[in-house]
Amino acid sequence: MTWFNRLLGSTQTPRLAGIYIATSASAPMRSVASVEAMANEGLEGDRYATGGGYWRAIEACEITLIGADHLAAASRRSGLALGNGEHRRNLVIEGLSQNDLRNATLRIGEVCLCWQRVRPPCGYLDQIAGRGMARALGRLSGHCFRITQGGRLRVGDAVEFIH
Repeated sequence: MTWFNRLLGSTQTPRLAGIYIATSASAPMRSVASVEAMANEGLEGDRYATGGGYWRAIEACEITLIGADHLAAASRRSGLALGNGEHRRNLVIEGLSQNDLRNATLRIGEVCLCWQRVRPPCGYLDQIAGRGMARALGRLSGHCFRITQGGRLRVGDAVEFIH
């Protein structure tokens, strides 16, 4: 059973449930088991680390996070598939709500992340992932983080609040 199909709300330690990267703004997201997170740059091979992201010139994020519970709820409401990177977020966190991510400083495995802002989906998402995707996710469906300490991220890594 995947993270997308599990029931959430348990008392287990929050975990990194999925990692997704894309080589360019319009390229499909690709699920990876691990990736190098580079401080003040982004994820190795991802569009924003290489300068190929759609929002690179005005408000690019080094890394974006979304809660697995939010994806499951959006999928139920909309009937759209959101479990294989269609959401266009880099990291899916299981066991935390969207509100838990706001203003957080996190450690995921070897990597430290500092919250920057909410990252709502835009109309471009509908162009590349399908009509109605941005609306299904909603305006609070992503969080932009800065990588303050690089290292390797692996699916299954524990997510800890630093402060």
